[in-house]
Amino acid sequence: MRVLSVNVGRPRDIEWRSELVPTAIYKAPVQGRIAVTRLNLEGDQQADLSVHGGPEKAVYAYPSEHYAFWRAELPGVSLPWGAFGENLTTEGLRETAVRVGDQLRIGAAEFVVTQPRLPCFKLNVRFQRPDMVKRFLRSGRTGFYLAVIKEGHVGADDPVDLVPTDAGAISVAEVVTLYAVDADNRDLMERALRTAALPQGWRDHFRTRLWEADASKSNGER
Repeated sequence: MRVLSVNVGRPRDIEWRSELVPTAIYKAPVQGRIAVTRLNLEGDQQADLSVHGGPEKAVYAYPSEHYAFWRAELPGVSLPWGAFGENLTTEGLRETAVRVGDQLRIGAAEFVVTQPRLPCFKLNVRFQRPDMVKRFLRSGRTGFYLAVIKEGHVGADDPVDLVPTDAGAISVAEVVTLYAVDADNRDLMERALRTAALPQGWRDHFRTRLWEADASKSNGER
């Protein structure tokens, strides 16, 4: 497991449907070693902190293995590393094998996996396609966000040392499945609620869904 590319970018205005939209989804690979802080990488920013960034979404990692799929899905589209807005393009870290709460040691920095990336309309802007968000989520190839638990420097070709969390913790792929495919999977929702590293917003969401399911069942039995 390793980092193939470290990518950063600052907000810019991009035309979308006859309007200018501020977005920092455009990331480009950088050379040398980059400082990792609690909120982002050196030289990197987010355009809308209400949905991106913050301690629980400080760094975005995306598996390089997904690029072959997208090159087939989007023929003729240039897809350099960083094309999906990721800070770290990785090798050997798939959503199905990475659990929320797993820790990653990369260079001198340490991270913890917090959640999948749920794209907003800025992904449509990036690819100038109105269907890109739906295609991205439907593919299950979401990548995942990292919180920074130790600041340091990282660089391309750094190995990734994965320190696994509790085997019962929910995986990144399973969170996406719960959100987009199998919304009534009670076993998965209960595992999500037991995963302490999953952000409170996600756990509140699944707790509400369980409550609604129980209420619906109770009403149906009357």
